[in-house]
Amino acid sequence: MLKLAVKNLRAGSVIATLVALAAGVMILMSMGTLVESGLRYHPEPHKYAHADVVVAHQSITFTSKDFDGETTSETLPLPEGGRLPADLAGKIRAVPGVTAVEEDPDAIAVTGSGIVEPVRRLAKEAGVEAYTGNDRGLLEQPEGAATRSLLIQIGGSFGGYVVLLIIFVVAGTVGLSVRHRRRDLALLRAVAATPGQVRRMIVAESALLGVVASVIGIPAGVFATGWVHDELAARGFLPGSFPMSHGVVAAAAAAGLTVLVAVCAALIAARRVTAIRPAEALGEVSIEPARSGKVRLVFGLLTLAGAVTASTFAVSGSGEAALTGALGMLYLFVLAVALLAPWINAFAARLLTPVLRATFGTSGYLAAANLRANSKGMATVLTALVLSVGFGGSVWFLQNNLERGAADDRAEGVLADFAMVAPGGLPPAAAEQTAAIPGVRAVTAIRRTAVLVKVFDGAEQVEAQAIDPRSASETLDLGVREGSLQDLTSTSIAVSRMRADTQHWKIGDQVKLWLGDGTPITVRVAAIYDRGLGFGDVTLNRETVAGHTRTGRDDQLLISTDDGSSLAPAVARYPGSSIVSAAGLNGKVAKDLALGAWLNRLLIGVMVGYAALAAANTMIMAALARRRELSLLRLVGVTRRQIRNMVHAEQAGLLGVALVVGVAIAGATLTAVVHSLTGDPVPYVPPLGWVTVLGGATLLALVATILPIGRLLRVSPLEHLGTKE
Repeated sequence: MLKLAVKNLRAGSVIATLVALAAGVMILMSMGTLVESGLRYHPEPHKYAHADVVVAHQSITFTSKDFDGETTSETLPLPEGGRLPADLAGKIRAVPGVTAVEEDPDAIAVTGSGIVEPVRRLAKEAGVEAYTGNDRGLLEQPEGAATRSLLIQIGGSFGGYVVLLIIFVVAGTVGLSVRHRRRDLALLRAVAATPGQVRRMIVAESALLGVVASVIGIPAGVFATGWVHDELAARGFLPGSFPMSHGVVAAAAAAGLTVLVAVCAALIAARRVTAIRPAEALGEVSIEPARSGKVRLVFGLLTLAGAVTASTFAVSGSGEAALTGALGMLYLFVLAVALLAPWINAFAARLLTPVLRATFGTSGYLAAANLRANSKGMATVLTALVLSVGFGGSVWFLQNNLERGAADDRAEGVLADFAMVAPGGLPPAAAEQTAAIPGVRAVTAIRRTAVLVKVFDGAEQVEAQAIDPRSASETLDLGVREGSLQDLTSTSIAVSRMRADTQHWKIGDQVKLWLGDGTPITVRVAAIYDRGLGFGDVTLNRETVAGHTRTGRDDQLLISTDDGSSLAPAVARYPGSSIVSAAGLNGKVAKDLALGAWLNRLLIGVMVGYAALAAANTMIMAALARRRELSLLRLVGVTRRQIRNMVHAEQAGLLGVALVVGVAIAGATLTAVVHSLTGDPVPYVPPLGWVTVLGGATLLALVATILPIGRLLRVSPLEHLGTKE
């Protein structure tokens, strides 16, 4: 069967399919290698190399019960590093076999014989961790540990979406390739090939293409991973010396997944040919079936109902739940379009018939008739266009809205005239000393930190800031909508609107959270504010976090002054410090946001680019598969110009439908996401944004169709009628 499968391959469909498969393998390989590198990173210990066990508090584990009663747990790193119980070292010294105990501010190194399990039990009872082997090295290299978490997080946050997209594209491309060769498969059935033999040939053919694509895609993935590593290092996301794994597991997983999806898609696409009787095979596949399957219709309607439900929840909901619903809505709508595309095409063809006839004349009539007759065959083309427009018009612009929202929050929320900053932070006394300078009206110290909160059945890290509320009214405007920052004490907090909606917190509620060092606190919600994107989701009193941060120093001082006041005495008192204007501070924050958004843009760009590649691939394959149809039209008297006009009319109709559906999906998704994140009813789209998306989709559709059709028209119709599919 493998030999027959090789002979049965067609150059055009093979190239298009290989491009989609190889690109998918490359993306999966690159992303998988990043995650694998994070999981495999265990640096050799140096400082603690002599210790058999090192006890530290670097993470915290949250447990919860699912609806079925099962207990689940989630472990998060402590952003500020944890404190060890004061009596723990003494308990460890009492363990039999312990020969030495060395105490550091944040770790206890233990040496001895047969002590690992007893020390591990003591650590667990104290709520801390015991590290052995190469895990000890992570304690010595916090930057490496943070990089490890970042790489793993990339796979957790984007990996699922990328895998779904690649499965979607690969399945569509392989399925279309098999559909275009159904005459060859029917001929095999007509000469008595059994359904099992045809299926085995298809499996061999698809597996062969998957293997060849893996041979191409895996080296490309290695190169792409190296480039991504260099770019991440250049932008400070990871140390330049961070080791990347060879990606053996990632390569095997990428190749295996791609081959599996290709084989399954090919079998599904060929099921009609393998199911009919041999004597009817050639006649049955010569035309598209009059009706699409009922199962497809039912699943399409169910998916559409799910998408509508998700959109309703996204619009009416709030917080993280609304954001999750909005992103799920995007995939559900695209999947619904893929399933319902034959019916959408048929309805659009009937609706557009008068318009196409009036615009393109006889060619328009032929185009409308072809769209109606080939509504199922055009389904993959419609899906590919909707996919590229939907992704390009929603996910890409989401990052613009996040950056713009954060920058606007900072610009409107910082009332101070100046900010005082220093590379290593400022001592707690700096705020009071600066406030004593003549001409200084108010000084507010800002200390950046993070807290941990339970969300749904897990937990997450939330950006936070600690301030002195006594002077905040003259230096900060967080957009408080309920409560007051003046009520912020050591036992209360202020939270953003989105965080309050996500947690269902209200003014006066007693809520539990964990400070950056793992200390649990129960505090009262004193205020709810709007500008969470620019200032973090949680605002605490400086007294609350005193003694619970790594450095104990403030990150910046916001200073309001009278005209002509000099802050030179403050700078002179703290060497290395500097004064920047409020605009300069906000500009630096905007640059930091743009830098942080680079990784998101890279991953989003890969998804959008792959969707566009899939659309171009699909349209080229669909165009080249029409050689027999177009040759027959030329033999019955239709001129080349009329055929070109017909193709233009078809593309205009199909592109119009795809743009309407794609823009509707993108607009609904973007609106829901932006509303849940910022509260704005209308999302921001850069002036050239929609022009780029719509113009790019139009150009893509025209080039990917007109050029192949032009090539077909340059060949004699008699030659095409005698060729294979």
